[in-house]
Amino acid sequence: MSGKIKTLKSCRPDNYRNTFATTILAFAGLCTLFITACQTTTAPLKPAKPQILVTKPAIKQHDSICIAAVGDIMLGTSYPSAYSLPADSAKSSFASVLKELRGADLTFGNLEGTLLDKGNPASYKKKMAKPYFFRMPTAYVGVLKDAGFDVVSMANNHSGDFGEQGRLSTAKTLDSAGINYGGLLVHPTSVFKLNGITYGFCAFAPNANTLPIMDLQSAAQIISELKKHADIVIVSFHGGGEGVGYEHVPFKCESYLGQKRGDVHAFAHNAIDAGADVIFGNGPHVSRAIEKYKNRLIAYSLGNFCTYKSVSVDGVCGLSPLLKVYLNKKGEFLRGQIIALRQTHLNGLQRDTLNKVVARIKALTLTDFPNSGLAIADNGEITSAED
Repeated sequence: MSGKIKTLKSCRPDNYRNTFATTILAFAGLCTLFITACQTTTAPLKPAKPQILVTKPAIKQHDSICIAAVGDIMLGTSYPSAYSLPADSAKSSFASVLKELRGADLTFGNLEGTLLDKGNPASYKKKMAKPYFFRMPTAYVGVLKDAGFDVVSMANNHSGDFGEQGRLSTAKTLDSAGINYGGLLVHPTSVFKLNGITYGFCAFAPNANTLPIMDLQSAAQIISELKKHADIVIVSFHGGGEGVGYEHVPFKCESYLGQKRGDVHAFAHNAIDAGADVIFGNGPHVSRAIEKYKNRLIAYSLGNFCTYKSVSVDGVCGLSPLLKVYLNKKGEFLRGQIIALRQTHLNGLQRDTLNKVVARIKALTLTDFPNSGLAIADNGEITSAED
């Protein structure tokens, strides 16, 4: 063996140094670029728009309750023939006051007749010297519903024109439309809720199969019991004589055609003493006075409102008030408004710019109730006299 030590060749390639150097330089360059990039000032991002949460304002609770009340409603009769039915199936009956009827918290009217498609008159009616038979087609309930009626009275002398079948058909038809009613012995009252207010309703008349207007003790019991279940109690009555000779409240029991029709003044005061909050009278086919008793409103008759052809609308019988009454949640009277209308057989129900029914109710109130507690302006506004 030679004395020289043999040098072993490395397993690295000959160009290792150059390749390594190149790699180091490339890496250094990348680091430089990275550092530079990290130090570069970027344009600030635009701040995000704050998210605005849109909340609906809380529904303001009414401080007052608006009740729209009208008198007799009879949209046409199919008995004995269709001659006494309106050509448009009664669809335009309330066209002149739809806004007022629909806009109230509650709308009331006296349904003067039956909702019945076919059937014969009650036998007792045929024996009358001059009977009237009011049979409205059941489809007409849609007209009442569309106009905004929430409750109607069946306590009157025409709910029995077609006997038991007429009463049953009317009740069934009103039920199908969701319209409340009362006044029959078999269905004396209604309790229902609208917009958070519970209403109680009952009605009285001097006619068979209705709650009796002349039994004041029984009436008081019904009303006081109703008040236990309702915030506001509405009472309707059908009483007094009929026609132009019966505009005044006589403060005694009235009779007409040999029938006792009740003492409407005594009845109304008794009803309020028992818990009624507002009282709407009908029956005379003319308007009567209004009065405030124990801070509750009494309208002694709202006359004819919409009575197609078969009811006389001559003279004062054609003056039709729409009464708007504003109550607080205790049922106390706040204010009111008489909207003046008039009827003719040719044009139906129309606005009366002369406000004749306002003037008439004002005059009757001043005469019959000089201390009524109310002031009626020429434009129909009703306020408490002390206001």
